[in-house]
Amino acid sequence: MERVVVTGIGLVTPVGLDRESTFQALLEGRSGVGPITLFDTTGFRVKIAGEVKGFDAAAHISVKKRKEMDRFTEFAVVAAKEALADSGLPLETDEDREETGCFIGVGLGGLHSLEKTKETLLEKGPGRISPYSIPSIIANLAAGQVSMLNGLKGPSYCNTSACSSGAHAIGEAFEWIRRGKVRAMVAGGAEATVTPVGIGGFEAMMALSKRNEEPTRASRPFDKGRDGFVSGEGAGVLVLESLTSALKRGAKIYCEITGYGASSDAHHLTQPAPRGEGAQRAMRMALRDAAIDASAIGYVNAHGTSTPVGDIAETQAIEAIFGSHAHNGLWVSSTKSMMGHLLGAAGAVESAICALAIATGRIPPTINLDDPDPACTLDYVPHTARERQLDHALNNSFGFGGTNCSLLFSRVVR
Repeated sequence: MERVVVTGIGLVTPVGLDRESTFQALLEGRSGVGPITLFDTTGFRVKIAGEVKGFDAAAHISVKKRKEMDRFTEFAVVAAKEALADSGLPLETDEDREETGCFIGVGLGGLHSLEKTKETLLEKGPGRISPYSIPSIIANLAAGQVSMLNGLKGPSYCNTSACSSGAHAIGEAFEWIRRGKVRAMVAGGAEATVTPVGIGGFEAMMALSKRNEEPTRASRPFDKGRDGFVSGEGAGVLVLESLTSALKRGAKIYCEITGYGASSDAHHLTQPAPRGEGAQRAMRMALRDAAIDASAIGYVNAHGTSTPVGDIAETQAIEAIFGSHAHNGLWVSSTKSMMGHLLGAAGAVESAICALAIATGRIPPTINLDDPDPACTLDYVPHTARERQLDHALNNSFGFGGTNCSLLFSRVVR
């Protein structure tokens, strides 16, 4: 089977509009959470989110194309543009384009467009609905638009698996290359659900933090005072290719993907299985896939959403899988403490962070961990970034419906 490496990274997040600014902000422990500006929050109990600030789609996408796109698709297109430029992946020939596909995971799709279309229907009637409404709403148009704009003629589709969508997209892209079916994949996740329905729906589930007066302190994974997650938006896109292809063209290589695990809790609509049993199986599968012992992992980018039940379940799952290593040398952090929860994009953005951590030896912290929950006893890299040479890093992404995904990233050894 082919070995698969990461050669390009593109990010659009609440803390930065590109790869470098995002990673630097995370290392500095800067929060991107603030008051919601994308809609009027009058009547909402939750008034904060991790919005992407200063994003100018017009600087990257033509007026004509923007008419076809929801905000989540714009994020995906811009992140993919950066990732492809970073990679230098050749796309000049028909063979190049036919050997490159695109998987972009999306959790909810075009809520901005859906809500706007409903307003048009009610206020002006069905005859005034835009012909672009359906293409802008459906989730697979992130992958579709990235493919069309870059001439990618390999497989193109969207998987929707709630908050593990982006991670699953990367895992499936990894499998396509590993099996030798394509040479390269543009893979990741995108989401833009800071809308009245998006915030209102999660608010109704009592899932969101209501720390409106302290937005930068609202997302506090593993802290005793956590009261729910903070909704975020953005996109993360990686260029994956076979090691053979990357070496042949002398590409810069961030790291290798060595393991992919996925499971289902088959337990509850929104709550994790007791002791994170499903998460345990996903992590165990990724480690077995990579033929790597748990004691070799130096860093886990946790799902760590800042929910009372979820953070404890993930901690218990990590303790079960890593044994004594969980409390003796393993570093775990949640970058959601700074960005909020990017839902379908989260696993892709956090995979990019793992790749950058391996490439640079710098690990972002968990901020706002002022009073650790007694049930959360791992080393969560509180407050301040650290440095360490990483040989292996694990990314966890879990979602509603009991879906779990773990991806293992490794330093390339030739």
